[in-house]
Amino acid sequence: MGAVRYIADRLRQFDAYPKTLEDFQIKTFSGAAVTIVAIIITALLFLSEFYDYLTPKIAEDLFVDTTRGSKLRINLDVVFPNIPCNMLSLDAMDLSGEQHVNIHHNIYKRKLDLDGRPIQDPERQEQIGHGTKQESLNVASDNKTETTSPIPNCGSCYGVETEKVKCCNTCEDVKDAYRSKGWALPPLENIEQCVREGKLVESSDLPEEGCQIYGYLEVNRVGGNFHLAPGKSFQHNHLHIHDVQQYRTADFDLSHRIRHLSFGVNIPGKTNPIDGTEFKTEKGPKTINYYIKIVPTTYEKVDGSTLFTNQFSVTQHQKNLLMGMGETGLPGVFFTYELSPMMVKYTEKHKSLGHFLTGVCAIIGGVFTVAGILDSIIYHSHRALQRKIEIGKAT
Repeated sequence: MGAVRYIADRLRQFDAYPKTLEDFQIKTFSGAAVTIVAIIITALLFLSEFYDYLTPKIAEDLFVDTTRGSKLRINLDVVFPNIPCNMLSLDAMDLSGEQHVNIHHNIYKRKLDLDGRPIQDPERQEQIGHGTKQESLNVASDNKTETTSPIPNCGSCYGVETEKVKCCNTCEDVKDAYRSKGWALPPLENIEQCVREGKLVESSDLPEEGCQIYGYLEVNRVGGNFHLAPGKSFQHNHLHIHDVQQYRTADFDLSHRIRHLSFGVNIPGKTNPIDGTEFKTEKGPKTINYYIKIVPTTYEKVDGSTLFTNQFSVTQHQKNLLMGMGETGLPGVFFTYELSPMMVKYTEKHKSLGHFLTGVCAIIGGVFTVAGILDSIIYHSHRALQRKIEIGKAT
C-alpha cells in the first residue's frame, strides 16, 4: 500500500490542471457573461469546421491532353428576334474537311413573335441546313386541303435528278434540287409543284417574326466552326453555299441573344462566359464572329466517377459586308473554336479526420484560453477599482 501511495503522489506532480477548493472559488457576473459568449462562439466555429469537413475540396492539376477519339458536344440556345426560322440554317465543319450539313442532330426551332413570345411549339430540325420534316408534312397537308388535284407519288425534278434525289414532290424540293446542282431556277409558273401549291411569286420581304434555335450537336474533337446563317445551305462542287438570293440582304437583322453556349456537360463551379450575352446591330449583311478557345476539363468526384467537359474563353468581332467595298463573305453568326493541347483536371478530396479533430481542438482551446484571459483582465480591473474606491482615491 505504501508503494502504491508513493506512485500516486508522484503522478499527481504531473497534473497540469490543479484544482482549487470550492470555498476559494469566486463566481462573478462578468465571468458568466464571458463563459456564455465563449460557448456560443465555440459552437458556431465548430459547426463551421464540421461543414468544411463534410464539403469536398477541389484540387486543380494541369497536364497534356492525351485523350483521343471522343466527340465534342456543343450545347446551344440562341434567339434571333428578327430572323424567321425558315430562313435560319445551322451548319458545322471542322479542320479535317468534314462538313456536317445533312446529318441528324437534336436541334429544335421555335417561332417567336416580335415581342419574343412563342408562336408555336418547337419543331425538330432533322437535317441541318434544310427544312424540317414537320414543315414538309405541313406543306403536304395544306396541299390536300387547298386543292383536289392528285399529288404524284414521285414528282419530276425537271432534269436535275440525281442518284440520291429522284423525286421532287413539293416546290421546295425542286428548289433544293436546283440549288444542289448550281443551276438557275426556271420560272415558277413552269413548275407543276409550285403551281399546285400556289407559290408563283417569290417574296423578297422577310416575315416579321423571330426564331429560337436550341439543342445540341456532336462533332469531331478537332478545331472547326459552326454557324447560324440566313438562307438555304447546300453543297456544290465541294463548296458550302447559302442561297440568299430570294431576299434582300440589306434587310438582314442579325441581332441575337445567346441564352446558353457550352461544350460538354456542366460541372460544379463551371461558368459559361457568354451565357445571357445580347448583341444588337443594325440591318445589313454582316459577319459576326465568336472566336472560342476550348480547354478540355475532367472532373473526378469523391466516389471515383469522372466527368469529361470543357471550359472556354471567347472574343468577338464583327465585319460589315458592304457591296462595292471589296468585302466578301457570308452573312451570319459564326462560332470558330480551337482546342487547347492542355487539359485541366479537378479532383474532389475530403479533409482527413485528423485534420478535423485538430481544428476542433484548436477552436475549443483557443476560445477558452482567450476567454480566460479576458475574464482575468475584467476581474482584476474591477478589483483594482474597488480598492481605490475603498481608500478614497477614486474620483
